[in-house]
Amino acid sequence: MEDKDREKLTTHISDCIKSNLLRCIISNPRQKAGMQNDERQNEISKIKIRPVMINSELMYQATEQVGAKVLHSNYTDKEIVMYIVKMISNSFKQCEIITNDYVLNILVSKKGKMTISKKDSGLSKINPKAFESNLEHNRSKNYIIKEGTNVPFMVELGVMTKEGKIIHKRYDKFRQINRFLEFIRDIKDNLPKNREISIIDFGCGKSYLTFAMYYYLHELCRLDVKITGLDLKEDVIEKCNRLSNEYGYDKLVFKRGDIADYKDEESVDMVVTLHACDTATDFALERAVKWGAKVILSVPCCQHELNKQIRNELLEPVLSYGILKDRFAAIMTDAIRAETLKINGYDTEILEFIDMEHTPKNLLIRAVKRNGKTGPDEKKTKQASVTGKKNAVMKLAEEFGANPTIVNLLLK
Repeated sequence: MEDKDREKLTTHISDCIKSNLLRCIISNPRQKAGMQNDERQNEISKIKIRPVMINSELMYQATEQVGAKVLHSNYTDKEIVMYIVKMISNSFKQCEIITNDYVLNILVSKKGKMTISKKDSGLSKINPKAFESNLEHNRSKNYIIKEGTNVPFMVELGVMTKEGKIIHKRYDKFRQINRFLEFIRDIKDNLPKNREISIIDFGCGKSYLTFAMYYYLHELCRLDVKITGLDLKEDVIEKCNRLSNEYGYDKLVFKRGDIADYKDEESVDMVVTLHACDTATDFALERAVKWGAKVILSVPCCQHELNKQIRNELLEPVLSYGILKDRFAAIMTDAIRAETLKINGYDTEILEFIDMEHTPKNLLIRAVKRNGKTGPDEKKTKQASVTGKKNAVMKLAEEFGANPTIVNLLLK
């Protein structure tokens, strides 16, 4: 890499640090000539970087993947700039840096030519305090639900003892619940503050996350919140209502019903849909949009619909393998869902969640409704953008011979 490119790279990385770097992933190592397979096992294959607080000082932790080993090192802001520049200049082809304001992508060709692209991350609109929240998340064991506190539903779930001690074998569940609450913490300021907050959890199942949501918003945040859990299993609904009554959760109720037919509410502030199977997710998203919900949290699973539909001659070498077709269909389905929510007035992001107990799906779609107050000129610009996004989604579906339910529900 030439000196001018290295200087340019240094400037960009420094700007990322100033713009509150949230995370950085350095990948795709360059293959050194003559290197044997056993030698490659001792080389760094991937690097993840995040901000951390150590003894009240802001540092940057680099996690290096070396074969089966994971190595951690901490750097100051100036040191991390030099470290990233060194890795990109000498050893890696690709780097993605996400800040609170933008995403920076860096690509280095085989000949050492560097390409840098930059786009809006949208995080500053969805969560202006994303950097602080991220830093808070990276503090060691700083969970929303604290160990040592007796939380009734966590005891019932078998995650903790009555003394508040986390049961070792259930620690993953403890982490998952807290991770889910972090997603809610990031967006709770978008919910109403001067009236009762109405939340629907479609397909609530055993409802441990529904109970966690109520505990966090009502017990910890002291918000006036009413949460309704909806599921098809009568025995599950009966048990959840019994537990809710035992805990004194007056505004946490459970009902038996189908997402597509549910009409008990005229308006809802937040819609949660976790592991709703296949097109049930689409009906939940449609209902949320029609209600004008301010926040949508959705962990989709079982995206069978597009798997049965998609056809594309160019990608036939990929789609001919069942497992690859399944993953491609899932990615395409959730991308179309996210774009459809954007078109309908939501700032949308797809985030990594922790695997659910009964499904390996671990992507969460989080959407926050945009403020609709705009001037005439801005309205025209937004309308043009919406039209462009809609055309892109329709063209994508057409290209693969797909007819997604979410498109029929919200774009036609």
